[in-house]
Amino acid sequence: MSDHQATVLGGRSVIAVSGPEARDFLQGLVTSDVETLAEGTARNAALLTPQGKILFEFMIFRAGADQFLLDCPADTVAELAKRLTFYKLRAKVEIAAQPDKAVVALWDSDAQPHPSAFADPRLAALGWRALLPASEAQTVAGQGGSVHEADYHARRIALGVAELGADYASSAAFPHEANLDQLGGVDFKKGCYVGQEVVSRMQHRGTARSRFVPVAISGTAPDAGPTVEAGTTVEAGGKAVGTMGSSSGDTGLALLRLDRIGDAVAAGNPITAGDATLTPHKPDWAGFDWPVEDQQAGDQQAGQHSGATS
Repeated sequence: MSDHQATVLGGRSVIAVSGPEARDFLQGLVTSDVETLAEGTARNAALLTPQGKILFEFMIFRAGADQFLLDCPADTVAELAKRLTFYKLRAKVEIAAQPDKAVVALWDSDAQPHPSAFADPRLAALGWRALLPASEAQTVAGQGGSVHEADYHARRIALGVAELGADYASSAAFPHEANLDQLGGVDFKKGCYVGQEVVSRMQHRGTARSRFVPVAISGTAPDAGPTVEAGTTVEAGGKAVGTMGSSSGDTGLALLRLDRIGDAVAAGNPITAGDATLTPHKPDWAGFDWPVEDQQAGDQQAGQHSGATS
């Protein structure tokens, strides 16, 4: 019996960036450090707009000394390849979509579940990935406890990991909002890349007020079925405090203004999306400040003080 779960991620595809200048080419464009990326490993990364918002998000897997494979949302392949080609100029680099390759996610295994698998660079709890010939991908998935792609996304959502396409649109979120700074997607010590000044300023000034966080969902929005529809405005006290991302059952992701949900909790105002009530919580891996927790701690201390003086 298999000791891990696996599924082919039909919503993902692969682009190859290869050639003697491939490493330097990517290093000058993306948010993470490609120079120190070892063969057989991957890093989370993004290509930003000059204004610092995420244009494309992907994982960079180093398949060889001069070859990198980008694991990206399938519906961004053509535009991502086009954008990379735009930046290519005279660099000795070849950029090509790889329609013959498929992405397999494998998890619930401490040991490497397949010889080609590499650790998901975002979070250990997400498990492993493998970029395989499409003809082999289903077989490899079947060798694990083969499950539906929706099961993978339910796990991702519960862990609080947002993804481009599922949770936010291209050019709609900053890296800090998508938690790339928390999940290894931004290197703050590397050289210049597109949009770096904005990202560095947000980091050093601490101006990232919004974050994707997991939310427990009670009730449903109209016509949204068992989950709250992505893009639904999140409100508290009659004011917008964020936007829903993807969801699975009674768990979802939402991009929330953390200061505003802190104020909502302090005022006793419910946080809602359509007809649903949301209860946000801070992921275990997150290192950012959590005002809801601070407010709850303050309320508890006030209650203790009141009891001690009554």
